[in-house]
Order: sequence, then structure tokens, then C-alpha cells
Amino acid sequence: MDIDFKKYADGLAPAIVQDYTTNRVLMLGFMNADALEVTGRTGMVTFYSRSKKRLWTKGEESGNHLLVKQIMADCDKDTLLIKATPVGPVCHTGADTCFSEKNHRQDFLQYLEEIIQLRQQASPEDSYVSRLLHKGINKVAQKVGEEAVELVIEAKDNNEGLFLNEAADLLFHYLILLNAKGYNLQHVTDVLQKRHSK
Repeated sequence: MDIDFKKYADGLAPAIVQDYTTNRVLMLGFMNADALEVTGRTGMVTFYSRSKKRLWTKGEESGNHLLVKQIMADCDKDTLLIKATPVGPVCHTGADTCFSEKNHRQDFLQYLEEIIQLRQQASPEDSYVSRLLHKGINKVAQKVGEEAVELVIEAKDNNEGLFLNEAADLLFHYLILLNAKGYNLQHVTDVLQKRHSK
């Protein structure tokens, strides 16, 4: 990637880090050519620390790395945009971002996916989602099938409340199934977008 580091007296170009999934701006750092090379090679966002006077990989002490998904340059080739997946809080204060924003979309379905992910680690005694996931993929898939049948049955009638409730049950269990398989709605959306573009 051709970045004009010489444009700046100190040879450091601004690097904006954005969450790959939520599109939230996570932080701003500075990179020189070496930092950019290390970032591309290791897949972990690495800056040049002006205070430490050396390369610094985000999370090298805390473990809260930023895993690179995409690196882009702006139109003037003097600023970087790095799309990454954070492993833990980004800010040294413990906040999700360095701008004190919660790092989730205002999209309820994505928020629900985050809750399902958290419930996966809860005790089965305390969480329906955890209990279902602990029963294994076959049980989760079976539950999705049952909910789909119930939705089809309600679709034949004219009870709006029952139909919408069954639709919600199916969607909820579908999200659990995606989680159990290691996927999320974004993966499905990517497939649909590829189909649409053909």
C-alpha cells in the first residue's frame, strides 16, 4: 500500500481503527512504514508509539488485540483506515472505544446476537440459551425445525399475534443455531449480497 509518510515531519500517518462489524470508530493511532508492514504481516494492529519511541502492538500487555480485517488508504494517500475485530475493550480505561461509546450497532438483532454469545458462557441452570447449546448441535437444529413447523401452521390462520410470536421464536432459535455453528447474521448477509450482485 502506497502511503505518503513523508508528508508528515515525523513520518507518522494517522491510522483510524474502525470495528469491522459494528462500524464504530475504536481509536486513533499513528503508523510509520514499519508499523504498517508489521500490521499487514502479523494481522494485529501495530502503531508507532510516540511516547515509547518504538513500535507498539495494541494489546501487547493487556491481550486486547485488534485483529486486522481490511486496510485502506484515503484519497490523498496520507491517512489509513483499518477495519479490525477487537479482542476485548479497546481503551486503556476499560471502555469499548477510546471515545467512550458502546461498541455495538443500534441494530437490535446484532445486539441479540451479542447476548446469545454471552449466554453461551453462562451456566445451563441460569440460561435457556446455554442449556440448549449444551445439548448439542442436533438439539439446536431440531428446535429450529420445530419452530419452523409451528410458524407454517400459524401462517395458515389469521391470528396476527400467534403468527408474529412464532416468527420471533423461529428467528431467535435461528440466531442460536448460527452461533452454535460459529457464524452470525453478517455471514448470511454477505452470501445474500454476493447473490444480489450477480
